[in-house]
Amino acid sequence: MRLSDLLPLALLPHCTSAAAGEPVIKRTAVRNDDVTISARARPDAPDGYAPAVVPCPQDKPTIRSASSLSKSESDWLAKRRPLTVEPMIQLLKRANIEGFDAEAYINRVADDVKDLPNIGIAVSGGGYRALMNGAGFIAAADSRTPGSTDKGGIGGLLQASTYLSGLSGGGWLVSSIYANNFTTVTALRDGSEDSSVWKFDSSIFTGPDLPGILDTARYWAKVASQVASKKDAGFETSITDYWGRALSWQLIDAPDGGPSYTFSSIADDDDFSNARTPFPILVADERAPGQKIISLNATVFEFNPYEMGSWDPTTFGFAPIRYLASNFSAGVVPRDGNCVRGFDSISYIFGTSSSLFNAFLLQNITSVDGVPDFLVDAATAVLEGISAEENDIAQYVPNPFLGWNRQANPAAESDSLDLVDGGMDLQNIPLHPLIQPLRAVDVIFAVDSSADTTYSWPNGTAMRASYDRSHGDIANGTLFPPVPDDRTFIAHGLNNRPTFFGCDVDNFTLSSSSTAPPLIVYLPNAPYTAWSNVTTFTPSYSLAERNAIIRNGYNAATQGNGTLDEQWPVCVACAVLSRSLARTGTAVPDACRACFDRYCWNGTVADATANVASGAGGEEYQPTFKIDNGSDDDTSAGAKVALAGSPAWAALFVGLVAAVVML
Repeated sequence: MRLSDLLPLALLPHCTSAAAGEPVIKRTAVRNDDVTISARARPDAPDGYAPAVVPCPQDKPTIRSASSLSKSESDWLAKRRPLTVEPMIQLLKRANIEGFDAEAYINRVADDVKDLPNIGIAVSGGGYRALMNGAGFIAAADSRTPGSTDKGGIGGLLQASTYLSGLSGGGWLVSSIYANNFTTVTALRDGSEDSSVWKFDSSIFTGPDLPGILDTARYWAKVASQVASKKDAGFETSITDYWGRALSWQLIDAPDGGPSYTFSSIADDDDFSNARTPFPILVADERAPGQKIISLNATVFEFNPYEMGSWDPTTFGFAPIRYLASNFSAGVVPRDGNCVRGFDSISYIFGTSSSLFNAFLLQNITSVDGVPDFLVDAATAVLEGISAEENDIAQYVPNPFLGWNRQANPAAESDSLDLVDGGMDLQNIPLHPLIQPLRAVDVIFAVDSSADTTYSWPNGTAMRASYDRSHGDIANGTLFPPVPDDRTFIAHGLNNRPTFFGCDVDNFTLSSSSTAPPLIVYLPNAPYTAWSNVTTFTPSYSLAERNAIIRNGYNAATQGNGTLDEQWPVCVACAVLSRSLARTGTAVPDACRACFDRYCWNGTVADATANVASGAGGEEYQPTFKIDNGSDDDTSAGAKVALAGSPAWAALFVGLVAAVVML
């Protein structure tokens, strides 16, 4: 049973096409200190939210092997890498590494791209907590943010980066930035009176607070109408459609949440097509046919502006994302097959990456005033049958990998490719796309907003999961730096401050065809100036709470603009340079050696008898404020904010999620 099966379509207005001119909110954008949102002017789907059959291009889309980067990505990289040179020089010059001429070094290696530092940023899942904490890091790394290039800042790191990946709540952040013309966090935070973007004080269950525009009933009628149009067009729908469409009102600055905006249309955006932005990637996991537990052996899928697919040996292939839902069979569209466009709605993609929240939507929509009775009845029916009907998944029907890689692909004979939240396999930081050897990333800034402990702080579980996965056949030879257990993370404070993993390339046993994995700069969520450990399933936040958590993420990224360590910008610069210095045989500056001594994990682990609070039981892990005893706003109510502020339904929802994960 699908939710759309239960909707009385006659009661809903039909979703009309917006392809030829969906109205957009026009604003003035100031490039360097952007404080407004510039809505994208190219909604790309042919018929609103509904996918549509279209003539195939002369060169029909095909599935390609994952044995190389796509030509589109390779061509884009040829433009992007040179454009990172100048912002990288400025970043390194501001860091002022003693005894090292950063400008001369970068200019020397710039002609040979393989020696130029290659930077990636990965933003974890964790709902709105992850979006807001990750936004703080992105704001700190963005040279367009006022003050980010002042003393103690790391502004320009974003402009110097090649890749930016997101998962679940981190995927909402990445999607929102790119859906709005690669706008700034400042612009998204400040918004405008006629926009609902990032207005998290109005939950998606009640709809945006836009006087004179719509009430809760009409808001949900619009959402339901959009999803119904997809079903009317002959495509499967599930709770993921509703979740993504509802969330899009907060993430996309366009009328009705931009139903025509697609992930592939990012490729047509001027900034991205001209390689003036990093390469965005979202992550999801496959639930193979008959699979009941999402484990580390689950196939990891990625979505980027050109493709959707997996590097894992199970699928080992990529489909052109613009033509998802086309009639692929054994990697090709048959002569009499159809092509489809519009299936890659950006809301369906970020909904797929965060499908853990499907049950969250179902659990809450039934108790919100103003939701139409028919939608409440439908949600109730689905909630009662969720275990049998598997409405927690995102269905990709028809399966683009039907008949592909039959020897290893578990879904090769299935009409449906079923994907779930990218953090279901515990890899809650989207590192997988960035550690692929073909992408040759040197350093990854990993922002971890996971809720591993009782009070929703990270304890390194996501890092450990990626490390553990690297030892299995599913890793396909991809390496990952060693990572200790959660006991060590907490006992040694690795989950409460930045830590570098994989510093010494000589510690890796490499073959003639392999390279060292990236150095990972691990940046865990911690209370710098606010209690940022809000529960994953809190549906709304005051604007003061939102701003405080973003500011806390900024302080984590900059160590309080150098308050905690005035050498932090130097250490960020050294992390950026590390692999490049090793490749070119360049002596490591003494300032960098001091940074590595301070921040690199030295390989020691906590004694088994150490009395640490893992959050799994016993004494609970409760960090204290790192700067000035925190802020004075309403996020500073207490260290147990994650539980103290949780509504009564949280326990019920956790149980429901546990049941869903076991499907």
